[in-house]
Amino acid sequence: MQKVDALSLCEEMATGLAVCAADLRVRWVNPALADWLEQGPARLCGQHLSDLAPQAPDLLKHANRCIDEARASRLHDVLLGNPTCLRMAVVELTPHAAGGLLMEVHEPVASGGGLALGLRGLAHELRNPLSGLRGAAQLLERRLREPALCELAVLIREEADRLESLASRLLQPGDAAPPDSFNVHAVLERAATLIEQETAPRRVVERDYDPALPPAFGNPQQIEQIVLNLLQNALQAGAQRVHLRSRVEIGTRLPGGRRALRIEVLDDGPGVAVALRAHLFEPWVSGRQGSGLGLALSRAIAEEHGGELLYAPEQGVTRFVLRLPQGEA
Repeated sequence: MQKVDALSLCEEMATGLAVCAADLRVRWVNPALADWLEQGPARLCGQHLSDLAPQAPDLLKHANRCIDEARASRLHDVLLGNPTCLRMAVVELTPHAAGGLLMEVHEPVASGGGLALGLRGLAHELRNPLSGLRGAAQLLERRLREPALCELAVLIREEADRLESLASRLLQPGDAAPPDSFNVHAVLERAATLIEQETAPRRVVERDYDPALPPAFGNPQQIEQIVLNLLQNALQAGAQRVHLRSRVEIGTRLPGGRRALRIEVLDDGPGVAVALRAHLFEPWVSGRQGSGLGLALSRAIAEEHGGELLYAPEQGVTRFVLRLPQGEA
């Protein structure tokens, strides 16, 4: 049997391949990857991995971990290329005996259609202005002397951080903070405070909290995003009064058998047109001016937490119900 030349085999593979040394400099690429990146192999060799992924800092973190811990890693939605020609890829990193790593580059499998593409594009475009917003808020914090104004500057900075975290999660889903037990009422209060700062005084956010409510389990920043979306939708639809309610869900178990908490957002607005209700949580569906992405993203976050988000109107009242798993007290 003729001996197979491994290097020749790799040269002929349709999968993009690269070998990086321990310093993360490219030592070899196959023609498939060079063609995909629209650069010659000779030009790619010697470049640092950061040159191949100038807008994917998480790739460097995972590459170093791959080498240091001798552990393979798979990353989705990685932007590779140069600033004038970026392409989304799935990247697999595998340590090798020489102390470096092998990088495999695959075309991403289409998922979520226009929603996934639209959200990734939006997240990518948001990151630079968010950085400027955060810097301006920090400058205000240092210069303001009135406590109330300083608190608003802190709020702006913290919201910029939250949106940066959301954008990072959309671009690199695997890097979301691990779930933990958290105080739901703190999340609801923060969302209500933000809404009250940006709305007319005549609009009211009412609270009806269960004081004995146990903690929820999940990521509080992501749950805050859901509540903010629901509050903003209500006010943009013309509601004058919005009601936040928290309860323990009695007799209902979430997938996996977890006990549930129920968060309700009720308002006195016109509600959702009957014709839209069957498609309400689909991307690009909206009964007003807007992208129609907020509810689609909110339901996706709820389901990732093992919970659910429902539209459950009452007589004369628009109502959304968010169920979340209970955490440890």
